[in-house]
Amino acid sequence: MNQELQNFYLSKPEPYRSCYEALRTIILNYSPDFTEEWKYKLPFFYYKKKMCCYFWKDKKTIEPYIGFADGVLLDFPELEKGDRKRIKILRIDPNDDIPIELMDEVFAKIMELRR
Repeated sequence: MNQELQNFYLSKPEPYRSCYEALRTIILNYSPDFTEEWKYKLPFFYYKKKMCCYFWKDKKTIEPYIGFADGVLLDFPELEKGDRKRIKILRIDPNDDIPIELMDEVFAKIMELRR
């Protein structure tokens, strides 16, 4: 892991740090075709060398979310579009269980779309 990525995770207070680290592990374990890079001062995840998703936080609540680069192609009611053109986000409550089943479905769809 490069220094910027490592600093991103280490700079977060708990429970956000653990939440981001768990999400990172989950995403990278979906397939060896997932890679992590530092882009736009954020952890970005690529699937087969194409932008897939990134981590960021809500400006008001500071809650983490996963932003999906081609979110408009994903039809899940839990994903929020807001004013964004292409991106949809999945909010993650760091004090609650990570929605693994939903993430499995979303990432399965992403991998299907990239085939």
